[in-house]
Amino acid sequence: MDVDPNLIDLKAENALLKRRVISYKQLIQISQVLSSTLELVPLLQLIIQTAADSLGTEAASLMLVDERTGGLHFAASSGTTSYEELSKIEVPIEGSIAGAIYKSGEPLIVNDAGEDPRHFGGVDRSVDFDTRTLLGVPLRLRNRVIGVLEALNKLDSMPFDEQDVEILLTLASQAAVAIDNARMVKHLRDANRRLSKLDELKTNFLSIASHELRTPLMIVQGYASFLQQNLDSGEMSTDVDMVLRGVKQLQDLIETMTNLQYLEAAGIELEREKFVLQELVQEVQAEWEVLTVQKQQTVRLSLPAHSIQVIADRPKIRLVVTNLLNNAVSFTPEGGHIEISMRPHTGMVAVAVADTGTGIPADELENIFKGFHQVENPLTRHQEGLGLGLAIARRIVELHDGRIWAESVLGRGSRFTFTLPIVWEV
Repeated sequence: MDVDPNLIDLKAENALLKRRVISYKQLIQISQVLSSTLELVPLLQLIIQTAADSLGTEAASLMLVDERTGGLHFAASSGTTSYEELSKIEVPIEGSIAGAIYKSGEPLIVNDAGEDPRHFGGVDRSVDFDTRTLLGVPLRLRNRVIGVLEALNKLDSMPFDEQDVEILLTLASQAAVAIDNARMVKHLRDANRRLSKLDELKTNFLSIASHELRTPLMIVQGYASFLQQNLDSGEMSTDVDMVLRGVKQLQDLIETMTNLQYLEAAGIELEREKFVLQELVQEVQAEWEVLTVQKQQTVRLSLPAHSIQVIADRPKIRLVVTNLLNNAVSFTPEGGHIEISMRPHTGMVAVAVADTGTGIPADELENIFKGFHQVENPLTRHQEGLGLGLAIARRIVELHDGRIWAESVLGRGSRFTFTLPIVWEV
């Protein structure tokens, strides 16, 4: 019984149509996976495996442009056990099928690779693979081609056709975006690792430097203090006073370097205790009395008569008050006024340090709490320091569930306020 040729053709077309439908379903499913895969190597393997499965080919490969050499290199390949060898081969742009696809930016079907003069046979020989038919499409990202995706040797021995081209182009467009995303994530991770390493080096350097500087500084301070006690007033005594002032400046700088750890919240452990906040403020004010008297500055305390107790890390809160008072003394001219006040503030206690100094521009009121920030030009500024005091103060206050802010009028002075919970459940 003869079979109608038209029936045979119809069955063949139906089979082909079913395979196309399956391929497009695979592409739809794989698009979601591609967009969520951010590791480059697994992503590339997924792309070539999808290309081979969708087109029913013996193998697939993906080549990317090497930005250093300008050539194409194999980033992933299936159908061969010699990928390590394959990855060492650079495919030239000139004189190769992949190069022709890359330069033209258009798909290319080669149904007899052995007869095509552009076929780069060195690849086949290196990995013991026989390329008979080939379909290649460009990996296009926006307005540039970043590589080539190839499908090799159809398993049904049929030639590649336009539907195959459409399927591979669809996959290539999705793949190019996914590769770009994965590359950006890799670059960000690499940059973060480098920054972490630099940050670790910085921390170690500051820790070692501050430790090593303390011993020689104490020796200088000891000898200078001895000379000061045994010298009569005169030019030499004045010189010794200058040495001691320089030692004090270096001590403050070393202390600031040591306190850099407070800028890293993860590295701070709070050791809370119950204490009277007024007593702490008075202690800090007393420590600065000598300097404020020298600058003929008037310091006024405005503290509640009843004791306000907090449960906090006392040394760290002391550092906050010290940094704020240091800031006020430094930026207030001789004969100026400083006020330290304390008042209840909606379940909290607010501590404020106000001065009659130079003031701060409105657009700098938030920036001054950033590490190493200086309102003045670093090369021409009149005030010393690293610009860390306020950044450290903010971090400590925030760790205590409080907040800190600044108010200022240029030429009239500034007020820095921070709050702490009065009652703290431990």
